[in-house]
Amino acid sequence: MFVKKYNDIITIENILTAWQGFLRGKRYKKDVIEFQASLSQNLALLHGDLQNKTYQHGPYVAFNISDPKPRNIHKATVRDRIVHHIIYKELYPYFEPRFIYDSYSCRIAKGTHRALDRFHKFAGQVSRNHTQGCFVLKCDVRKFFASIDQAVLMGILSRHIEDGAILALLKEVISSFPAGLPLGNLTSQLLVNIYMHEFDMFMKQELRVAYYIRYADDFVTLSVDKTYLKQVLGQIETFLRGKLHLTLHPDKVYIKTYASGVDFLGWVHFPHHRQIRKTTKKKILRNTKHFPRPQTVNSYRGLLAHGNTYKVQKAAGITIDFS
Repeated sequence: MFVKKYNDIITIENILTAWQGFLRGKRYKKDVIEFQASLSQNLALLHGDLQNKTYQHGPYVAFNISDPKPRNIHKATVRDRIVHHIIYKELYPYFEPRFIYDSYSCRIAKGTHRALDRFHKFAGQVSRNHTQGCFVLKCDVRKFFASIDQAVLMGILSRHIEDGAILALLKEVISSFPAGLPLGNLTSQLLVNIYMHEFDMFMKQELRVAYYIRYADDFVTLSVDKTYLKQVLGQIETFLRGKLHLTLHPDKVYIKTYASGVDFLGWVHFPHHRQIRKTTKKKILRNTKHFPRPQTVNSYRGLLAHGNTYKVQKAAGITIDFS
C-alpha cells in the first residue's frame, strides 16, 4: 500500500523539485517563459490551491504530430504539468517494482531496444535456436489511450492508495480529459502502465504465459503451438473486454511464423536478422533527401544501428561506425 500522505507530497519543496524537473528542455518555450516571469507567485498560488484542496486542472491545447503515424496530442498548462510531475515523482517509485519484467514502455532502463532484444531472445528459446517452428501471436489494442476507462482506472488506484486526498487529486487530473487519457501528459505514461499491469498479471499469473512482451498496447506471445496461441487469444479478448473495457484492433491481430517475418515495434523480425518497417524506411529517405539537420541524421543513425539496414543507410547517406 502507498504509505505517503497528501500533505507530504504537496510541500513547497516538492513543488520546486517538480518545477526543476519539468523545466529541463523547455526553458525557452513561450508558455514556460511567461510562467517563469512570475515564478514565485505562481508556485505559491499552486501550493495554496493544493494545500487548501481547491486545485482545479485547466484546459488542454490540442495539436497533431506524425510519430510516424498521425497522433493527436493534448498539452496541459505549465501549472498543471508541474502537478503531473509531482504525481509521477511520487507514484513511479511505488509502482515500478510491481510491474512485470517484460513490460518495456516508459520505464527506466527499459524501452524499445531492450524489448526488441528480448523478443529475439525469446524467439531463439522457443525455436530452440531456430531448429523448430515458432509461432508469434501479435496484438494491438484499438484506440488505446482514448479507450482507458477512467472509473476502472480509479478503482485500480484505490486498491493501492488509501489517502482520500491523493485519490481526489488523481481523479481531478484524470477527469480533466473528457474520456480516456490524453497523449501528452507525463502522468498518462505511468497510468496506462498501471492500467495494463492488470492484464500483465492475468497473462503471467492466471494464464502462466512464459513468453510474453508488452510495450504500451503492443504485445506478443510466442509458442511452438499455434492452437495454444489461438486459445490464448480468446482468453485475452475476454479479459480485456470484460475487465478493462478494451478491444483488440481487428486489423492488427495475427498469428504468424517467426520465419515468415513478424512486425513488432517498427521492425520486421526474422530468425537471423531484422529489417526496418517499409513505412519507416520511406520516412527516413524522405527526411534525409534535402540537407537534413544534424539532429535528424543522428536520430536515424541511432535507430538504424539496431538492425540490418545497410541498404537504407547507403540510400540515406548515413554512415554508422561500429568500432
